[in-house]
Amino acid sequence: MVRERFEAAETHILATLRKDGSPRVSGTEVDFQGQDLSFGSMPNAVKALDLLRDGRCAIHAHPSADGDVKVAGTAEEVTGEAKSAYVTGKEPPGGFHAFRLDLREAVHTAVEGDELVIRFWQPGQGVRVIRRK
Repeated sequence: MVRERFEAAETHILATLRKDGSPRVSGTEVDFQGQDLSFGSMPNAVKALDLLRDGRCAIHAHPSADGDVKVAGTAEEVTGEAKSAYVTGKEPPGGFHAFRLDLREAVHTAVEGDELVIRFWQPGQGVRVIRRK
């Protein structure tokens, strides 16, 4: 469900932490390398610098009538030979930062009938469902 939401649109919103701890939001594209959610950045873009300093982040998938999806975790930079898997086509001039998300939570929120249904996942806990009228 989460992967489908991210694959349904090209751009999403990435939230990172600035040096002072305040939030920064930026547009981003995501991809999946196997089960890993991955995303990139131009070299030395402020979002990349935020993530290299403090990898905690959240990504909000482009919303739709099918529901709203958010994920959160820690971005880990992918380097060396493993980074080649993140290149689709020709590598951008000037290089790029590649990140994979160490997923710590995923939330899907949708209206089903007359209820708001929230599905919340964390590692080792499975999916919890909350229904609100």
